[in-house]
Amino acid sequence: MAVCTALLLTYLHNGERYMSDKSKEISTEVANSILIEAKAKRKENRQLLLISTISVLVFLGIWELAVRVGWIDSKYLCAPTTVVKTFIQKLSDPKPDGAVLGVHIITSLKLVLVGYCSAVIVGVPLGLIMGYYHTFDKLVSPIFEIIRPIPPIAWIPLSIIWLGVGTTAKAFIIFLAAFVPCVINSHTGIKLTPAVYLNVAKTSGASRWEIFWTVSKNYAMPLAFTGIQVALGNAWSTLVASELLAATAGLGYMIQQGRSLVRPDIIIVGMLTIGVIGAILTTLLSKLENHVVKWRSRG
Repeated sequence: MAVCTALLLTYLHNGERYMSDKSKEISTEVANSILIEAKAKRKENRQLLLISTISVLVFLGIWELAVRVGWIDSKYLCAPTTVVKTFIQKLSDPKPDGAVLGVHIITSLKLVLVGYCSAVIVGVPLGLIMGYYHTFDKLVSPIFEIIRPIPPIAWIPLSIIWLGVGTTAKAFIIFLAAFVPCVINSHTGIKLTPAVYLNVAKTSGASRWEIFWTVSKNYAMPLAFTGIQVALGNAWSTLVASELLAATAGLGYMIQQGRSLVRPDIIIVGMLTIGVIGAILTTLLSKLENHVVKWRSRG
């Protein structure tokens, strides 16, 4: 009996040791696989960055060559080196449009952020409420569907009559451009909430407000953030039009002055500045989305 017990214990011990060794082997293989995959991903990213850099440099080189040899008249399109010189000059020289580049950027940022943030603050909650409460949706949707197709620029005459030609009127035009996608995407996000989630919440005894706040709102957030990003693009694209209203500074005003003075270098500097700032704001917005919608990154 003692011999059998000893053999059994030895067998169990060897089995445990075997399983432990096997588990370590599997863990090592998984770790190695993850490491290899990460290295391959980094290599792929480096290759994509190299290809992108080369393509941009080739494009700029062809552009520069086309202007230098006279294929394109510099009166219509200046060389990239001229754009760089103008950019450096505008950092400290207010000529010929009356303000340095920093003043134009700050003026436009204030204008865009006021209109854009107002649109997000009003549009997202409105879309969520419209999507969740059917009675409210039927009440507001007809009015919204009439306003939605109207281009923001078409509101400029009325905005001048109502608000004058100051900052408020310009911010109002940007607000209208950003407002529509915020409402549409938030409304759609709520509507797409799976019925099973709502039924589980109801079975758990949650009130209608609790279901809206903890289930529907959270499920709608990814699509709502998509609308917020689209709204940001709309706000920037409407900037030039809004700064037609008696502006004295701003990137849109700078571009308009470049057109009046037949200075394509100033126009391109203004366009590229709008693009770079827009890309930075979009990146910051994506990071905010990842922070707010944490469940999607985990899931």
